[in-house]
Amino acid sequence: MERIRLILAHELFRTALSRIREAEEDRRFCGHGMGHLLDVARIARIMNVEEAYHVEPERIYAAALLHDIGRSVEYMDGTPHERASADMAGKILTDCGFARGETELILRSIRSHRNAEVSQEKDLRGLLYRADKASRACYVCAAQTECRWKKKNTVLEY
Repeated sequence: MERIRLILAHELFRTALSRIREAEEDRRFCGHGMGHLLDVARIARIMNVEEAYHVEPERIYAAALLHDIGRSVEYMDGTPHERASADMAGKILTDCGFARGETELILRSIRSHRNAEVSQEKDLRGLLYRADKASRACYVCAAQTECRWKKKNTVLEY
């Protein structure tokens, strides 16, 4: 997973995480920092094995680590984070040695990670969508009653 180590060290990735951390400093609801990104990656990996999709783990980690980095832009100018994330991720993936086909697959997954239409797809798009939603620990969240998210996770599944 050498390319994942390169993503983690990439200046654009690290800057985006820092800006997200600053913007969410007083946030009471689910955050979008490294903990969330790793939760999504690990849940997607579990689903990948359990559902026998055979998606390469490095692609799962790349998509999960990069799917929310555009929040750093969304917080500043309102650009939907799935679009901003894909824009930023393209450069990072190229810099970290991902081939064009892999990059397009990962970017498609990032762009659709909020689109319920891909929720049951048996590919990286479906894995990323479902893992992102499953990562929310609503069952222990102190802000649960104030949260407007409609699909609250009331039990631990992953």
